[in-house]
Amino acid sequence: MRDVNAESQTVTPSRTGSPVARLAVPAGIMAAVAGAFAYVGAVNPNESGHYPVCPLYAVTGLYCPGCGGLRSAHAFVHGDLAAALHDNALATVGYPLFAVLWTVWVVRTARGRPPRLTLGPAHLWALGALLLVFTVVRNLPFGGWLRP
Repeated sequence: MRDVNAESQTVTPSRTGSPVARLAVPAGIMAAVAGAFAYVGAVNPNESGHYPVCPLYAVTGLYCPGCGGLRSAHAFVHGDLAAALHDNALATVGYPLFAVLWTVWVVRTARGRPPRLTLGPAHLWALGALLLVFTVVRNLPFGGWLRP
């Protein structure tokens, strides 16, 4: 006789393996982010020729939501928060937000609980609206303080 309950149970990947194995993905993500920040901190994006120009800016002269992000990261790495906010305020706010989300991910994974970040349609629409408003305002005459 087969045990029906045994077949219906699923094992979540976050509960399997050792804690070190479970933390491999978050550690890899942090290593990639730290490497990217180290590179941008070492190679100054304010000097021409190191990084490509934003295609939208090159074609239209308009700033996208990511324009100034490399300069913002460079300033952030060097501890110049005012310059980082000036170059890309949205990205500068995103750096600590990423750190908080990553920390929650690591803690939940270390405890064997699945990382849960559920974004509903309202959250995604709000994020899209924020990006749109940021983009429009930084390209208007009164939004010059948001331009890189």
